[in-house]
Amino acid sequence: MKTKIITVALLLGFVISTHAQKKIELTELPKPAQEFLKKYFSNTPVETVKKDAEHGEKGYEVKLKDGTEVEFWKDGAYREVDGGEKPIPTEFIPKNIKDYVAKHYPNEKITHIDYGHKDVDVDLTNKIDLEFTKEGKFIRGDKD
Repeated sequence: MKTKIITVALLLGFVISTHAQKKIELTELPKPAQEFLKKYFSNTPVETVKKDAEHGEKGYEVKLKDGTEVEFWKDGAYREVDGGEKPIPTEFIPKNIKDYVAKHYPNEKITHIDYGHKDVDVDLTNKIDLEFTKEGKFIRGDKD
């Protein structure tokens, strides 16, 4: 009986996770998301676009051919840009965050920015993880 319950739970989890993300066309993204990609990533082709409902958050996830991932809130505002190990464009990053990085880590580049519910997480090429308030005020930094 215990085995059946575990099997059913695993199957249910798989079904839910496959429905959490649905592939869509780039043109189905909200206009602000389309404009963001066109403005900051026009030279990088889009690989996949998904409507995302993970963790109860509705939004969109775009994977570019170079491996960069961009997530958007349901209204099309960007939520996260992850370049993996490589630097991302910084034109859309708030000036005070860019200024802090330039002053304290002049030889490093930003590889990731993530707007959480309470803070902004920024990762650098040297594996330093910085945390800022929503207003861009520095909170702390940690080495990954």
